[in-house]
Amino acid sequence: MNIFSRLFKIGEAEANSAIDKMEDPIKMTEQGIRDMKQDLEKSLEALAQVKALAIRAKNEQDEFQDKAEDYHNKAILILKKVEKEQIESAEADRLAKQALVKKEEAQLQATRAKTEAAKFNESVAQLENNIQNIKSNISNWENELKTLKARVKVSNATKNLNKQMAEIDSTSTVSMLERMKEKVAQEEALAEAYGDIAHTSKSIDDEINQAADSSDVKANDDLSKLKEQLGLNNK
Repeated sequence: MNIFSRLFKIGEAEANSAIDKMEDPIKMTEQGIRDMKQDLEKSLEALAQVKALAIRAKNEQDEFQDKAEDYHNKAILILKKVEKEQIESAEADRLAKQALVKKEEAQLQATRAKTEAAKFNESVAQLENNIQNIKSNISNWENELKTLKARVKVSNATKNLNKQMAEIDSTSTVSMLERMKEKVAQEEALAEAYGDIAHTSKSIDDEINQAADSSDVKANDDLSKLKEQLGLNNK
């Protein structure tokens, strides 16, 4: 059971392509974790079955051991009945001998069951060790997957930001802004120049109008005419 070999069992071209696309390693890792969890389920089922066999073998061992002891005790009881003249010696020997044969058979069965139980227990220990390794691998890979997903998010965010910055530079947006600043400065200077021109033109007109103003002369003429009408010129 080589989980890692199965996890990365892809062609060289696919592997190179997976390096370029971060989604592929994530999918591969997720699939690997699913495979390991399936292996874990199978191992747990196998562990339960082997444990059941170990328990059954231990029960058989105890059962046959009890039978062996029971036949041994029966042989003793039969022989003691001879002393009490409750059974003939020849019959007692025959039955006691058969009891001892049964005892030996039960003892052999108990030994066999004990050996089987020991083997099953060894298998149980191996399966439990494999299960712990699978659980540890699953935990490690799940942590690696979390880290990988976080790295993908950071990588994508950085890539998008760098791409935007690259696009800004490629479209000369910064240069456009600089030209816009220059144009605004030029327009502001031009507006100020027009303002100065307007102010200068207005001042000349005022001087011309002032120089050409005849309101005072007309007023004096009108005053003289009025005095003449009133006969006040001489005065």
